[in-house]
Amino acid sequence: MKLFFTILVLVCSACSQSGGQTQSAAAPPGPKDAAKPSSSSITLDSEAVQNSNKAKAIIEQGIQALGGQTYLNIRDREQQGRTYGFHHGTATGGGALFWSFSEFPDKERVEFTKERDIAQLFIGDKGYEITFKGPHPVEQKDLDDYLRRRRFALDRILRTWLNDPGVVMLFEGNAIAAQHPALQVTLVNAQNESVTLYFDADSHLPIKKSFEWRDPVDKQKNLEEEVYENYRSVSGIMAPYNVTRYFNGDMSNQRFLNSVTINQGLDPAMFDPNSGYDPNRQLKPNKSKK
Repeated sequence: MKLFFTILVLVCSACSQSGGQTQSAAAPPGPKDAAKPSSSSITLDSEAVQNSNKAKAIIEQGIQALGGQTYLNIRDREQQGRTYGFHHGTATGGGALFWSFSEFPDKERVEFTKERDIAQLFIGDKGYEITFKGPHPVEQKDLDDYLRRRRFALDRILRTWLNDPGVVMLFEGNAIAAQHPALQVTLVNAQNESVTLYFDADSHLPIKKSFEWRDPVDKQKNLEEEVYENYRSVSGIMAPYNVTRYFNGDMSNQRFLNSVTINQGLDPAMFDPNSGYDPNRQLKPNKSKK
């Protein structure tokens, strides 16, 4: 079962949603005059305000490229495809089929194997693995890893961090990300957590995200990055069909989607670990039998 959870952690987080290693690494420090956030009330001087406004404008332009209010109002999403794991940049096996179901803000179910008989389920701050033996809690370390990835998920950054008065936004200039000219923006919240986003200079779509976190055991910093590629239009939004993830500079996962569906109305039973939900027996909501 451990293998399936490892796959899940690499697939989820967001859901939702890509290729090569980028040249520009995350660099949280911004303009010297930007005050470090220590509370939900942030005071900036005029130069820092101008910089922050530019950063916010770049992010809002990116949201418009993703679909504007249609993107911000996504209620649920289904994704299907294959995921490939890597260890220190070396493939660890063939691609695994997966089906991912997300209901915002904090529900996600991922099903594995051709029979879809193994699933991982996350609701709020709880996580379960579901097999023919029934549900059981995931290990705490694995749950912590998942919750951290979800906290820094691109959807969450663009849907919640942007509107948080305790978040400082910093424009950090031009960069190269995924071999594309990009504009680099860093957001820092009141807990002094930061995430750096790179927006394509031409399409304005987000093409890379990076953040650092300190391991609670060895106290070393880790860098996680995601690259988003092969955007396609889906029901009024732009969705990346290829997502590539890096851990401390090494490729750790690639995900290739075959289909994306949004706002179809998901069955509540799939998010109940004790419901006995069987994807092979359920009729998809809002779809009639043929």
